[in-house]
Amino acid sequence: MRRREFLATAMGGSAMAAVVNNLEPMRVTQIDGVTFRKEIKIGGGSGGSDGAEFCWVRLHTDKGIIGTGETYPFSGGEMGALRDYSRQIIGRDPRDLDGIWRNYYHAMAMRNAGGADMRILSAVNMAQLDILGQAAGLPLYRLLGGRTRQRVRVYNTTTNYWAINETKMGPDTMKIVRFLLERGITAMKIYPFTAPDNYLSNQALEDGMRWIKEIRDQTGNQMDICVDCWARFNLPSAQRIAKALEPYNIMYLEDAMLMNNPRAYAQLAQETSVPICMSETLATRYEYREYLELRACDVIMYDLCWCGGPGEAKKISDMGDAYLIPTSPHTCGGPLLYFCSMHLCTALANFLIMESNYWKYTHQYPYFINNVPVPKDGQVTPPELPGIGAEIKPEIFRNGDAIVETVARV
Repeated sequence: MRRREFLATAMGGSAMAAVVNNLEPMRVTQIDGVTFRKEIKIGGGSGGSDGAEFCWVRLHTDKGIIGTGETYPFSGGEMGALRDYSRQIIGRDPRDLDGIWRNYYHAMAMRNAGGADMRILSAVNMAQLDILGQAAGLPLYRLLGGRTRQRVRVYNTTTNYWAINETKMGPDTMKIVRFLLERGITAMKIYPFTAPDNYLSNQALEDGMRWIKEIRDQTGNQMDICVDCWARFNLPSAQRIAKALEPYNIMYLEDAMLMNNPRAYAQLAQETSVPICMSETLATRYEYREYLELRACDVIMYDLCWCGGPGEAKKISDMGDAYLIPTSPHTCGGPLLYFCSMHLCTALANFLIMESNYWKYTHQYPYFINNVPVPKDGQVTPPELPGIGAEIKPEIFRNGDAIVETVARV
């Protein structure tokens, strides 16, 4: 198959984007939800399943362009939300990004915004931007403001369920650190602190700090360290962790507590020199507003599949930039999240670093995508293709790996 024909099939016609008259109306004529066979073991760790955690939204248009968006990890609820909210999308011009977003968000917010509803809105927004890029013949980062950098620095998340060569933090800490440094990855995220009932004992604090001390003792400042607590702790425990980390010059402390009390985070941020990162669990500019006003975080983190989509993520980052606060996106989902995050980070004025789990996780994405960028010297670059730019393999739709459900059609 020639490249032009492949792109027309895999990307919903992006190779033919030049023939689209963008002055003419366009409308969404069909909405598909796509899940994947449980036997495909890609994902795990984000709270869904050990199979393919992510699902896709496909928006078909009357111009022959198909836009694809992604979310995760609870596809049952997400598919239900797609059925419920399809009426907000079907028949609309997909290029009306803010109009569709606003109508969908209002319908959701009047019934308590969040959860699967918000995740599907994120996927729909991603698919709309994919359509807009294909129609315009431009890569996504151009639609988000153009380049602020040529390459995007990444860190690697290290957990036992995303292990590198079956190694484990603690027994194999330095083996993992050297593996990453040899490949040009000079930043990593780790989870050193665990404790029941939100309280951190002296022994648990000491055990976790042992990882930090070993990395610093063995490599100095060659490896930047991000510490994620997965919101396990109360304020006193978070204060003790931050105090213990202060001498070790870490990049940031992420989600030390649940996100439901900005004033507690403001207190923590004011008491420590450790940069406080918030939070993959927040969504939309409306939820970030109070954190910024209270100076309750030093680094903004969001997930494009959860926060309202790439368009909303750009708004959140721009709002943070007004407070001189940098952005570090969360990127633990499927391949389309990886592509979109690269595009967004390329366009951000206040970019810090992007999550990439390539060395155990992202390398599985070629099962679905032909052109997954590999980190080189600790950095990645989004493809110069229209829209998201992911060359989705057509065979996944032919061989039964992808399960397609049409939820609306005109």
